[in-house]
Amino acid sequence: MEVKKSISTVERRTLIIEKLDAEGQLDVTSLSKELGVSEVTIRNDLNWLEQKNMLIRARGGAIKVERVGAEFSLSEKNKLHYQEKLKIGKAAAALIESGDTIILDSGTTTMEINNNLSNIESLTVITNALNIANKLVEQEHVNVIVPGGFLRKNSLSLVGTTAEESFRNYFCDKLFLAVDGFNSTFGLSTPNVEEAHLNRVMISVAKQVIVVTDSSKFHKRSFAFIAPISAVDIVVTDAGIPEEDKKRLETAGIKVLIA
Repeated sequence: MEVKKSISTVERRTLIIEKLDAEGQLDVTSLSKELGVSEVTIRNDLNWLEQKNMLIRARGGAIKVERVGAEFSLSEKNKLHYQEKLKIGKAAAALIESGDTIILDSGTTTMEINNNLSNIESLTVITNALNIANKLVEQEHVNVIVPGGFLRKNSLSLVGTTAEESFRNYFCDKLFLAVDGFNSTFGLSTPNVEEAHLNRVMISVAKQVIVVTDSSKFHKRSFAFIAPISAVDIVVTDAGIPEEDKKRLETAGIKVLIA
């Protein structure tokens, strides 16, 4: 791995974790040269990642740990795998038909679905994401339902028992669910327990469950379990999905769409 151009802190830390996953152990000096930053910066990165339980600091570097994933803010997530999310959002929106009632979960990928709704004549959207609801104000043909709940500022999403009870009052044609971890054996996961609880309620009231996720989420397990893969009908992802995962999902009767 050699990085020529200047990259953001989030992108650099993501590259560190990806390299650690592949190699199992890293040293500060090599990372400094490959990423084009000082050893002090690399040490700060490793210390931050250790605080998030993403790795274990060792003398002169770090070693891999079975990790459950850190939670990034929306602004940080927006910078990661952006081109893949654009394609996934467009492909997922193509599954929506006029007259549908859908749930849009909070997340940067579901926001890209939201950005591709202008050609649908009549639509009802239930969402717990305030940034998505705010964007839908511009769409005159879309009816918007927002549940109550406690605002998680990190994700701009409403969660908690009030939100869960509100969602139980509805039934929808399609749920578009974004996840932080997708392990084709273990199932779906997210860093936040309250988000996981609400996601399970969303699944229970949906006729069809569509997971939208870029391929970097595969083989990852986040802290809070959402549901097994048996709860999923369709997965919309990019061409980077590991072939073994694609085959496992299709064998389980899940349709895999490559954006």
